[in-house]
Amino acid sequence: MNSQLTDTLFKPLSGSESANIDIWFNGKRLVVPGNRSVAAALLAAGVSRFRATPVSGAQRAPYCMMGACFECLVEIDGVPNRQSCMVEVKAGMRIRSQEGARDLPPMNVTNVSGENVHGR
Repeated sequence: MNSQLTDTLFKPLSGSESANIDIWFNGKRLVVPGNRSVAAALLAAGVSRFRATPVSGAQRAPYCMMGACFECLVEIDGVPNRQSCMVEVKAGMRIRSQEGARDLPPMNVTNVSGENVHGR
């Protein structure tokens, strides 16, 4: 059996290169690639722990990268329970890891497409 590591399956699309932007994660300034999801930008910056589970406190990070698993929940600009894989990263964002259970986000929170996350 070949013991060589395989290349990552998560690669930027060709032509999607963009300038680096500054964001803040848990109070630390990070320079990340723009034009991608918050999850992809944090992973590119070396962040490997996004949240802790409410029951056991186990560490979690993005898993599916398409909004199905909820492992990438973080607080973005003061709004908890945001799926970081579904939100486009923007310069100046303040992102915090989510520790345990949080309240539901306000009713006017939108996703990357500009749609309300609650469909209302």
